[in-house]
Amino acid sequence: MSLTVTMPQLGETVTEGTILSWAKQIGDSVAEDEVLVEISTDKVDTEVPSPASGVVTEILVAAGETVEVGTAIAVIGESLDAAAPAQEPAPAPSPEPAPAPAPPPVGETAAPVAAVGSSGTPPMGPTGTPAMGPTGTPSAGPTPTPDPAPSPAAPRPKPAAAAPSGSRRAVLSPVVRRLAAEHDVDLELVAGTGDGGRITRKDVETYIATPSPAQPELEPEPAPAPAPAAAAPAPAPAPESGPAPAPAPAPAPAPAPESVEAAAGIEPRPAAAPTPPAATTVTITTGSGEEVSELPRLRRTIAEHMIRAKQTAAHVWTSVEVDYERVEQARLAQREQFKADEGFSLTYLPFIARATMDALAAFPVVNSSLDIEAGTRIDHKAVHLGIAVDLSGEGLLVATVRDADGQTLKRLARNIRTMAVKTRDGDVTPDEISGSTFTITNPGPFGSFMSAPIINLPNVAILSTDTIAKRPAVVSLPDGTDTIAVRHIGYLGLTWDHRAFDGSTAVLFLDRIRTNLETWDWDQELR
Repeated sequence: MSLTVTMPQLGETVTEGTILSWAKQIGDSVAEDEVLVEISTDKVDTEVPSPASGVVTEILVAAGETVEVGTAIAVIGESLDAAAPAQEPAPAPSPEPAPAPAPPPVGETAAPVAAVGSSGTPPMGPTGTPAMGPTGTPSAGPTPTPDPAPSPAAPRPKPAAAAPSGSRRAVLSPVVRRLAAEHDVDLELVAGTGDGGRITRKDVETYIATPSPAQPELEPEPAPAPAPAAAAPAPAPAPESGPAPAPAPAPAPAPAPESVEAAAGIEPRPAAAPTPPAATTVTITTGSGEEVSELPRLRRTIAEHMIRAKQTAAHVWTSVEVDYERVEQARLAQREQFKADEGFSLTYLPFIARATMDALAAFPVVNSSLDIEAGTRIDHKAVHLGIAVDLSGEGLLVATVRDADGQTLKRLARNIRTMAVKTRDGDVTPDEISGSTFTITNPGPFGSFMSAPIINLPNVAILSTDTIAKRPAVVSLPDGTDTIAVRHIGYLGLTWDHRAFDGSTAVLFLDRIRTNLETWDWDQELR
């Protein structure tokens, strides 16, 4: 009895996964809970164990392919016998060439041969019009003349459609479908280079970046052929239909090209879309000594997410200056004891996170998500705090601290530290790096002055904490006089989605965080 293995749900927000590599191949024995396949999502890479013991009889999704959750990816059986029947049908396609003997008959059987080679257009005579047989109907089997006719007719669409003799061409990944929809690409015109003729993402990108795909739309170019036919209205019946309707198309040829162009004008996107990819790909040149390497998968994923975020959310940036002197005094007083108790240093980040939790309670719209298509807003009852974690310059992941709004300063510090370490070590699960409702990014330790980060969708805002340094500042004394003193000053930047709220909310939200940092009794918070 066989068992079908499907793409698992690797996280509550994960909808698809990419096969990185198969630990077992067809014919290999596998034990239950033994690693079967390594899968990557837009969040993390995961080794997936086999759900049962047996023999791998089929691998349905090749390495490098992306499929939706629930898609069948492999079959595990009790023996390899189950695979044999699957392989026997494979030779079946080879008998199909049997139709090859069909061409010899010169009668009507020649027509199908011409149709395969020339997209169904009848053989053309020397004048460019259909060659006539003895009965006055278009001849099905002339001499070498038909060969030139097919090439101008539609060279691209047919080869692409004929190429997919394999059985996997119809299997399309979500990425391929989305890319084709975004650029209005007819997948019938795309040649598949994947396993069994399957269309891959690279195939679609190559098709989009090549200007020639626009030509298939001009497939009606046979229409201009009637132009010469104007001199001889009789042969004008370019359409393959009966001779009676043939006279009608004769006057139409002149307007026909215009209507085709008009139709193309209505769909300018396919022609315009290729421009950006072409610019990025074609303009890059390499010289001697330069090295070309494949872009890491994580970097490609980050790029896609950032572009999608910029195209989706109405980004606005607002910042405030904060006097961290009270925070610094509490840090200095407690840092030795804190490190002895917790095993790590007390930084500014937990203080900022704690002050932000209070501000989110005061301005819950900042802790929401939008569904513009449905016309709804989701107001999250809990704050799942996303913390952007740098992976030693190789990428950035957002680790999630669940229910951060109910945590003390010390607990926040502990959980932020734990999630950061797990993320850098690659020990996080998909659920631990998804589901945030508000995000904080902390470029301050790297020396930033002011930062305007990109929103982490579906959040509607992200807070940036920049470098805190000693600066001269005007300080009001208890007696009402002012003086200049050296204070620990830093800036908080908020990138927010103008679709969700307005500038007044953004400024008031930041001011609430600043007031908390400058006035709270942090010694008490640390006890």
